Amino acid sequence: MNAGAAPGKWLRGARRAMARLPNLRMGRIPDAPALSVRDPWPGDGDRGARLIKGELEFGGAVQPLQPGGWHASGGSPDLRAAAHSFSWLRDLRALGTDAARLKARALVVDWIANPPSDPVAHRSDVVGARITAWLGHYDFFAATADDAFRQRLMARLVADARSLSAALPAEELDARALTALKGLVAAAVALREQSGFLARALRFLPQEITRQILPDGCHAERSPAAQLAALQDLTEIRALLQSAQTAPPPALTGAIDRMAPALRLMRHGDGGLALFNGSKEESDSLITLVLNQAGRGGRSPASLSEGGFHRMQAGRTVLIVDCGAPPPAGVDRRSHAGTLSMEMSVGRDRLIVNCGAFPAGPPEWRDASRATAAHSTLVIADTNSSELKPEGLGRRPQNVEAQRQEAAGAHWLDASHDGWRKPFGAIYRRRLYMAESGEDVRGEDLIEAPEPQPFTLRFHLHPDVQANLQQDGATVLLRLRSGSFWRLRADGARLSLEESIYLGGLEPRRSEQVVLTGFADESQQVKWALSKVERAG
Repeated sequence: MNAGAAPGKWLRGARRAMARLPNLRMGRIPDAPALSVRDPWPGDGDRGARLIKGELEFGGAVQPLQPGGWHASGGSPDLRAAAHSFSWLRDLRALGTDAARLKARALVVDWIANPPSDPVAHRSDVVGARITAWLGHYDFFAATADDAFRQRLMARLVADARSLSAALPAEELDARALTALKGLVAAAVALREQSGFLARALRFLPQEITRQILPDGCHAERSPAAQLAALQDLTEIRALLQSAQTAPPPALTGAIDRMAPALRLMRHGDGGLALFNGSKEESDSLITLVLNQAGRGGRSPASLSEGGFHRMQAGRTVLIVDCGAPPPAGVDRRSHAGTLSMEMSVGRDRLIVNCGAFPAGPPEWRDASRATAAHSTLVIADTNSSELKPEGLGRRPQNVEAQRQEAAGAHWLDASHDGWRKPFGAIYRRRLYMAESGEDVRGEDLIEAPEPQPFTLRFHLHPDVQANLQQDGATVLLRLRSGSFWRLRADGARLSLEESIYLGGLEPRRSEQVVLTGFADESQQVKWALSKVERAG
């Protein structure tokens, strides 16, 4: 942390300490929320059933969740944050049974009685998510409870909201700051006796939006997952303000209008997200609901000028390419070393993918999924195009350029980055072409460097794709889940089929990858083509 940030951190700590002190102006704790707060997002009944058994599933990882277990320090920070956020209450609500209601109540009672010491539980975004979850599910787990429970719950909500208000602006610079602001807006709507919450939230909201949402609507993290989460938070904030009969600030309305089309660019034909920078597929129905809540119709744009993502679409084929520079420090927590990586889907079938992300998993899994080798792009000398650090990125591409042309329905994309300039003096160029039918995709990957370099070009395949290496050693036949066939041919490197892993779905799955290996004493250029074939013969 730089020296200039230290006074701000000290001041936040002092405000939080003051917020916890008894306050004669705090007034009477309300008996119930003054205005109902509704959680607008669907839960998962299967996950709710696991919660009944004492298991929290999040991001492909599982952690015990039982009364008395809040002080357990196991699990990744993301998994612990999920536990303490109580967003999983919607999964118990989706289950809808009396057992689910009583389980929710028991866990809330236990958390209030035994507040955890884990710093993650008291991070601004986690507090904001917890306030929103408790208020959004109040009718589900608290309305029929006894007076003593409701009084304890309301007292804790008031205390947390006061602490959250004092902690703003949030120390986190990424999308988590929006979640913190959402919690304070929810508290302002439901706790009318607590004056000042809404004014404080509205003071910081416009500047946070301006800092995080780029002019083209892409979130500053350049992550489809962060894009979805931020749009969810902003649409919730707008709905909360409307329920309180407060006009949303223009910055909020404008950001939602810009973000929805950008999110559409990041969807594949199956409706799920592309797997860049810490993202999983997510639910098609959830993404559609978020876009409907945003209220912005229309098709996805072809590219995001600031975000750097390009979408090439023809016929039933979609190609999404990351042609943007990595985000700056402070918003690069999710960032992968995947510059110029690509994904391809045909209809509802994913064909070429990145490996995805496992942020809630063990550190070694998280690191592996962030590496350049986990992406469908080229790697020089087994060296990541960006240096991976726990808090974000170190060395990274400084210049990422892309030029695009379209004519008669066909697309051309010419992109480059200098991520390997420092270690090798190298520039990596990727040229892509998609025919107007969408059934002919071609590429050229090349390295410009003073000395030839060994390299590996990877095409990770979705687990549902069946791959067969042909006898010529330069062709792979690919069968999609729908039964259609595509042929991948390559020239300029040695072709092989190897094992891979897919982390984009609900749980890790085995998959395969087409690997093209080049050596320092050979050509520094690979040409390849993906074309649809009528039959396997």
